[in-house]
Amino acid sequence: MKRNWLKGYAWATFAFLYIPILILMVLSFNASRISSVWQGFTLAWYIKLWNSSLLWEAVRNSLIISVATAVLSTVIGTLTALALARNRLPGQIIIEALLYLPVVLPDIVLGVGALVLFSAMGIKLGLTTLLATHVGTILSYVVVVLRARLADMDESLEEAAADLGAGRWQTLWHVTLPILAPGILAGALLAFTLSLDDFILSFFTAGPGATTLPLRVYSMVKTGITPEVNALSTVLLLMTGIATALFAKLTGDSAEKEST
Repeated sequence: MKRNWLKGYAWATFAFLYIPILILMVLSFNASRISSVWQGFTLAWYIKLWNSSLLWEAVRNSLIISVATAVLSTVIGTLTALALARNRLPGQIIIEALLYLPVVLPDIVLGVGALVLFSAMGIKLGLTTLLATHVGTILSYVVVVLRARLADMDESLEEAAADLGAGRWQTLWHVTLPILAPGILAGALLAFTLSLDDFILSFFTAGPGATTLPLRVYSMVKTGITPEVNALSTVLLLMTGIATALFAKLTGDSAEKEST
């Protein structure tokens, strides 16, 4: 009885989470602008999205910021995680506390703080300020992921490479980084996803001409949820599903190679 009850609870939870998403996807093909009235199948809303110059500008800005954030956060986060794990730095406790602070602080606090900082320094808001805020915040998540990966890493492999005559850079490139590759990939994808999905930080630090996709969606839903928003949400869901499947395949292949 208890096992059946747990199964029912699990199915109810999945239904609560995913049925609204399925309804949203179906309504994106509704010919009516009113969600409660079905007037037939149409692709008009997707065509309208495709022809929207404002939307494509927002998509371009989001991709530029997300890709740049993923690259910078991954590189800096990897070096930071290695430095903290392999060395005892002066004031390391304070450094780690500052690194983990963006993970626990509300985004609105970080967004307002970044806005105050840029205003005090006289920096004009735009893509540069948006990128700096995203990297400075999302970097902490990459460090957390890589520190967890480093905690499970067998340091004797690096010691064996050193015993065989490998230098520090050779050990880093041929031993450490390949072992950390799944964690690095996970951190990069996490950084890309968080940056692409971010609204609060972007709301406070994006200037004219730096409107991202979440900000554009927010402006579209101010007057109500329209079929264009449903169509855009469906496209984003499909893109996220494809990215998740690729990530699962890549990490699964890496885990299989490690086990063999």
